[in-house]
Order: sequence, then C-alpha cells, then structure tokens
Amino acid sequence: MIWEQVARGLVMAGVCVGMACAVSRAEAASPLTGSMKKIDGSEVDLAQYGGKVALIVNVASRCGYTRQYAGLQDLYAKYKDKGLVILGFPANDFGAQEPGTDAQIAEFCSSTYGVDFDMFSKITVKGKESPALYKTLTAEADPAGDVKWNFEKFLIGRDGAIVGRFSSGVAPDDGELVSAIEAALAK
Repeated sequence: MIWEQVARGLVMAGVCVGMACAVSRAEAASPLTGSMKKIDGSEVDLAQYGGKVALIVNVASRCGYTRQYAGLQDLYAKYKDKGLVILGFPANDFGAQEPGTDAQIAEFCSSTYGVDFDMFSKITVKGKESPALYKTLTAEADPAGDVKWNFEKFLIGRDGAIVGRFSSGVAPDDGELVSAIEAALAK
C-alpha cells in the first residue's frame, strides 16, 4: 500500500516509474502559464493562448535581425486564421539593442513593419530576472540553455508542449521553421 502511494506521488510529479509515466513533459512544464504585461500595459493570462500554436520570439529594434519583424508579420498574416499566434518579447539583453520604452517599441513595430501580432512589455530573457515563461522555455526546450541572441524562437504546440527551438539565424520564412509551424497547426 505505501509503495503504491509513493509510486503515485512520483508519477504525479512527472517522474516515470517502471514503464509508465502519467504526466508528459509538456504537462509538467507548460510555458503558457501565469500572466504577463502586454506592450500597452494591460495584463494577459498566457493560458489564453492554449489550444493555439505559439511562436515566442525575443525581439529588438536595433539588431541585425530586426528585419525579421517583416517575416514574422508575414507568418502571422498567413497562418493566424489556422491558429498561429506570435508573441513578441522586446529585450535589451544583447548589445543594448532594445533601448526604447514600450511606447517607442510599439510605435517602431507598427510604423516600420506593420506588426499586429501580440507584443509584450520589455523584459529580460536570461538570468535571474527572466520571467517564468523564459525560465521554462530555456529549461525545457531542446536544446536547453540560455537564449543566445535577439530573435531566438520557441515553437509551442496546441497541447502546450515545446516542439521546437530556432536560433536567431533561422529566418521566419526558413523551410525548417515553416514546416514545424505547419506540422504543429495540423495537429
């Protein structure tokens, strides 16, 4: 009896016992939990994105990859009606390439790239100050580890599982990323 209770506790904690594991990695550490502040100052519960395919990107306005905003907007326009959301998180962690205020960032994204996907308040995406979202993404994605630069992308499936991590050099129209998005949308 006691061993059944111990085994049940381990399974509930996400630890596999023998050949059975009742809690998947995605269920144990879904990154789409808690609330975060959008760029307009309103709070949003990340759970509202559950059931959608989410591409989470740390962005910056003065980076060599900044032109990826255009590709991200194109992806969003093409796939939003099929369930894709793009969540942009401005960060000033790399080369001080996002020095602006939320209002300045919002204006830049709108006027320069016509961004209408969800943008969030500026955050830090690495270290102790990073929000739970990024702590989970960097711990659970394959490969795990800190965000390396601006415009790194994490793809979350409809079930909340992290299904891909893409470096800054992977453009939004890269076949590998587009295929991963299309596969996630098909599930």
